[in-house]
Amino acid sequence: MKKAGTINPLILLDEVDKLGADFRGDPSSALLEVLDPEQNNTFQDHYLDVEYDLSKVFFIATANVLHTIPPALQDRLEIIRLSGYTEREKLQIARRHLVAKQAEANGLKPEQLDLTDEGILEIIRHYTREAGVRNLEREIGSCSRKVARKLVSDSNVEGFKDVLTAERVERCWAQSNSASNASRQRRDWPCNRPCVDRGRGEVLQIEATLVNGRGGVRLTGKLGDVMQESAQAALTCIKSRAERLGMNLEFIRKRDLHIHVPKVRFQRTAHPPYYAGHCNGVGANARSRSEQCGHDG
Repeated sequence: MKKAGTINPLILLDEVDKLGADFRGDPSSALLEVLDPEQNNTFQDHYLDVEYDLSKVFFIATANVLHTIPPALQDRLEIIRLSGYTEREKLQIARRHLVAKQAEANGLKPEQLDLTDEGILEIIRHYTREAGVRNLEREIGSCSRKVARKLVSDSNVEGFKDVLTAERVERCWAQSNSASNASRQRRDWPCNRPCVDRGRGEVLQIEATLVNGRGGVRLTGKLGDVMQESAQAALTCIKSRAERLGMNLEFIRKRDLHIHVPKVRFQRTAHPPYYAGHCNGVGANARSRSEQCGHDG
């Protein structure tokens, strides 16, 4: 406030969801007093040991997720949810700002790099998965460095221009990071389910298969407690509705169930999608194997 030269500035508190408490103190406790309009007119500064009036300050806090913010602190906030950029918005941001910025950062002139709209969309759809454009800028920078390397090795520097189409972008990377590539690979009994966490999305392939056994469950993959509980709940759901679903319950009891989630990129917190995914995978697998073995249902 001394720097701003005013008693009613706008103060931005960036990423309050990453607040941590340790031996040095708990910042969220101080924010409770700072953001409470009933208390911040006599905010006690423990460093100067004096009271200060913060009631005229306008605070704006940002966060990526809410579940890590203490509930008491959330009560002091008016929460406004902002959705991520759409594909069209990302395209325009890249076209107007990111391409020129990365070209200059990597020693290229604007006319030497032509990243087409199809090339930008290829990066957005298959090489980034985010609400913002941070990774998009990083991937455009990677393309710019490849063009810069080509420029250095090219004997004809004058009049050099490299056009990056969707095909060129795809050749820049040996393997796409997108979920669409994973879905092209044929696996036994896959079940695709959407997953959302911290503003990101991903398509999971939950695999389930039945083998001869005693009705047990085997879980593999980097699964958290919530997903393991979902698998157990899915099997119980299938057994309880076997007759309604047209399945042979005796057949299921004589088989062990193996569930595998081959691709786990970040921590999952949502429960219902996995429960539904496990039910779909287990149910489809049990029905198919039962029919193959000659059992009704």
